[in-house]
Amino acid sequence: MDTDPLMARARLLWESLAGVPVSFAAAGGPAVVTAPASALCPPGWVGIVLLGDAAVVTAPTDGVAGAIRRALAGVPAPSLTDPGAMARAWPVAEVLGPATLAYLSADDFHPSRPGGAEADRLPAGHGDLLRLLASVSEEDAGECGLDEITSPAFVVRDGAAVVAAAGYRDWPGDTAHLCVLTAPHVRGRGLARQVASAATAHALAAGCLPQWRARPAASRGVARALGFRELGTQLSVRGTQSPTIS
Repeated sequence: MDTDPLMARARLLWESLAGVPVSFAAAGGPAVVTAPASALCPPGWVGIVLLGDAAVVTAPTDGVAGAIRRALAGVPAPSLTDPGAMARAWPVAEVLGPATLAYLSADDFHPSRPGGAEADRLPAGHGDLLRLLASVSEEDAGECGLDEITSPAFVVRDGAAVVAAAGYRDWPGDTAHLCVLTAPHVRGRGLARQVASAATAHALAAGCLPQWRARPAASRGVARALGFRELGTQLSVRGTQSPTIS
């Protein structure tokens, strides 16, 4: 049994998001359950979350759950969120991820020490945030999730314009899902770390578990600089209409 309190809290979160009773088990392969309302993936997809050496897998139907259970038998745990390994084991039509899952305890937090002024604070949904979102690509806007935050937004301006912002969305289990965005023309200046540090400090002060879910290497680097630990990965896959397992 894993005695790391950060890992234990992260696992409890994702077990609750499955929508049906399930638990991470280190032995005997991934725990595969039928969960049509799972929050591990989009509706109708298969969701896989690997934390440490154990995984939880949700499937939309009993038939898909059985097929996945057979397909993944004997697949090493580290390969469960590898899109290539998944495609070799089961007929996959579409993939989302993998995304790295990182978490932070208050004792491990390394706040930013900006040389300039502290980040300003704006309410969620403020027009200046919307203008920042509108200034980046559709992919960047969708990836950051800044339009869904429930916390205040912590921002840095260049003149009147907001060029970096961070906040978090309240998730179950007192989890704070961090959302960060920096305008392309000011990236590489440490602004993401500055605003993310302010949002993370706010989450910790509220007693929340900060969560950082990311795919880009740069985003993962910001999280590590703040003290986040990468504990696992998440992958979502959509199967073909009539999957067959050889």
